[in-house]
Amino acid sequence: MAPHDIRRPFKRAAISDQQKRRELSLQRQAQNRTETQLQARRLASSILSFPNHNSDPQPLDLVPEPIVEEPETDAAGDISEIDIRHAARLKGSEARRWFASQLMLPEWMIDVPDRLNEDWYVFARPAGKRCFVVSSNGTTVSRLRNGSLLHRFPSALPNGARTRESSRSGQSYCILDCIFHESDQTYYVIDMVCWAGISFYECTAEFRFFWMNSKLVESGACEAPSTYHRYRFSLVPVYSCDHEGLQTAYTGAVPYLKDGLLFYNKHAHYQTGNTPLVLVWKDESCSQYVIDTDNKGQVPNQQQVVLELQDNGQLVTSDDPPVVLGCLNATFIQETGLQSGNLVRFAVNDGGLTFVDGKLEKADLHYIGKVHRARAFADSYSKIVFQYMVRHSPLRIEHLFASIGSPSEQESNEVEMVG
Repeated sequence: MAPHDIRRPFKRAAISDQQKRRELSLQRQAQNRTETQLQARRLASSILSFPNHNSDPQPLDLVPEPIVEEPETDAAGDISEIDIRHAARLKGSEARRWFASQLMLPEWMIDVPDRLNEDWYVFARPAGKRCFVVSSNGTTVSRLRNGSLLHRFPSALPNGARTRESSRSGQSYCILDCIFHESDQTYYVIDMVCWAGISFYECTAEFRFFWMNSKLVESGACEAPSTYHRYRFSLVPVYSCDHEGLQTAYTGAVPYLKDGLLFYNKHAHYQTGNTPLVLVWKDESCSQYVIDTDNKGQVPNQQQVVLELQDNGQLVTSDDPPVVLGCLNATFIQETGLQSGNLVRFAVNDGGLTFVDGKLEKADLHYIGKVHRARAFADSYSKIVFQYMVRHSPLRIEHLFASIGSPSEQESNEVEMVG
């Protein structure tokens, strides 16, 4: 294991193409002109109408209110209904994959982004269950990223409860990206996908956060629970990632248990799936779980990774496009009874991961076995590399502060810009 050297400069050698992919992602979203209003309506309807399978736990506070979907009458509605019917037939891993693909999933921070103090927000991520919350037709439903029902309840969100003031229109719905914090029974809102029928997929994070802060408080959703508002919603303090903002997010007091820091590029649209424009970073000071644990909650002696087996024997990550970390020969596949699409667990041996010019060249992996079928995805490349870095040469908070510069240096740069 390489020794930790906190005196090294913050400009570490690049071990990934994360910065290049950030630039490409920004270029793609500038060129993308999809029908995002349809996308929001489809997601809202799917979350409301998705069936609960026998494996789904039934919430104790289920409100027995029927959910009645208004029929769509336009052409876009026909497409939406087809998508909903398809999603409703999915079960098991397919259902988990579909729902997980609707969320915007952060990559793990491998390299410090360029212009961190100018183009990025930062906030302390609440520990808890990541979920979508949708309000429509006088009820509110929350579903986990695997599609299973978390809660059905009345809320103060737009059209979220059966009150005289609530709209009966199926077009009045709201979709929030939340983390449910168990200890205080609060939904912490980390992003806004749709509000009162208006889609925010193609809006920048800067605009979404501004709208979220103003509208959520006005709705009364942040108030204490009541008859027509079963759970409290709360905003997460978001800061510009300058020296003061990073320090506050990292050490400041919050009413929830922290699970690392989230960094949002201010120009990022709400992009479903993995994106390098949202990053998660952890250390022991802001998270209980920095190194992955096994099913017994213990840190294994060797790093473990989960990869997907493809037809040609290659072992790949969950990224799009996937990253190849190894290959199994046909004889081994036959002897172990593995099949294409299986998720397979490996340990990282002493040879570790080898990087050349910012790209993974080889990985020393040892086969452990197949993964339980309840899991739907392989690990992402950024997670594998971050976990490897944590064990060998972690990206520390000092490196993040050093990339931003001291407050005096920032003030000096601002003076130069004004002049």
